[in-house]
Amino acid sequence: MSPTASTWSRTVAEALDFIFCRGAYASRDTSRPLKVILLDLKLPKVNGLEVLQAIKTDDRTRFIPVVVVTSSRESPDIRAAYALGANSYVVKPVDFDAFFNAVSSLGLYWLLVNEPPK
Repeated sequence: MSPTASTWSRTVAEALDFIFCRGAYASRDTSRPLKVILLDLKLPKVNGLEVLQAIKTDDRTRFIPVVVVTSSRESPDIRAAYALGANSYVVKPVDFDAFFNAVSSLGLYWLLVNEPPK
């Protein structure tokens, strides 16, 4: 079975390989580009802001909307995320049902309402 945009990545490195079509994902079909990336700032072994910077400074991925979905309400984190090109910043609700509803709403907006550049 070939990987899709909904494939859950086990590690940050695997996620970056998927996004940038490297390693095991080198043959990923890029004719259907990613529609949105949901990114947590609190990642194991790597800072989510570093991942955001990598995505937004690469010509192949800089126009993919990146929504930061994190537990941090810290102003420096919010400012840094927007300075690096985040398209939105959402603080994760603690309650699972509220979190699920928030992520579902985000998906609907970015996949169905937002008009990305062609």
